[in-house]
Amino acid sequence: MDYIEVSIRVNPFTEDYSEIVLAIMEDFNFDSFSVEDPFVKGYIKKDCFTEEDICSVRDCFTDFDAFDVTIEHTLIKGENWNALWESNFPPLVIDDICTVKASFHKDLPDTKYNITIDPKMAFGTGHHQTTHLMASNLLKENLSGRRVLDMGCGTAILAILSAMMGAEEVLAVDNDIDAVNSSIENSYKNGVSSKVKALLGDANLLKEVGTFSLILANINRNIIINDMAEYSNSLESGGVILLSGFYRADVNLIKTAGEKVGLKFTGYQNRDEWAFLRLQKKKMDVSLLEV
Repeated sequence: MDYIEVSIRVNPFTEDYSEIVLAIMEDFNFDSFSVEDPFVKGYIKKDCFTEEDICSVRDCFTDFDAFDVTIEHTLIKGENWNALWESNFPPLVIDDICTVKASFHKDLPDTKYNITIDPKMAFGTGHHQTTHLMASNLLKENLSGRRVLDMGCGTAILAILSAMMGAEEVLAVDNDIDAVNSSIENSYKNGVSSKVKALLGDANLLKEVGTFSLILANINRNIIINDMAEYSNSLESGGVILLSGFYRADVNLIKTAGEKVGLKFTGYQNRDEWAFLRLQKKKMDVSLLEV
């Protein structure tokens, strides 16, 4: 699959200005982002991109006086994604408990959970911060015997970790066929294919796959907000949802969307400009059901 890289040069470059640019870009259909001083870059499927879109992005910055932007876009052919992914993929060692690496990484620590992921799709550097947030907080959960949903699974890092941690069944869902194929391949590579099932689709699929006691969603803000009701409907009473893929400035929007569908805010963390939320569905009072 071919992608478009939209590169925005920010002058002067500061963390605050990069967060403003990221927040604006999140309103479009970018799959992933990276921040590389002085650039903020977004990656979008070629089929989802038009010249009108780039004009719309430019229009968003016409009234800014604090900083200037220069916007360029480049076609990246599908066969070049692996090289881009590798260049943006340092190994992750999470809380000295879990290591996420590619097969080309050498001499890494042997932790309790060791996950090998070979790149099959784009993966912006910012998402490593959200992967770290999600995995670190997932490690705090008791997964023994639980049924887990990994929405927007990407390369299935979280799905694989869930299986390794004792989940009984993990459903990994993504709307990109490359991600689904990568999830299947990586599940076999890490010895958890009997527990992890990967499906092509989005939140519309959830009506057909039952309920879960834990949902993981490392996706962008707009998708999370749009699909929050489906997540809640798919969550068992007392179930937990772990969310990331958005920025600190988006936290109140995400919390509000969750509260509207019966999800209570129970935890927050951030890593640089990226944020993590833990929400929980209210436990049903069984006594109220008694006749």
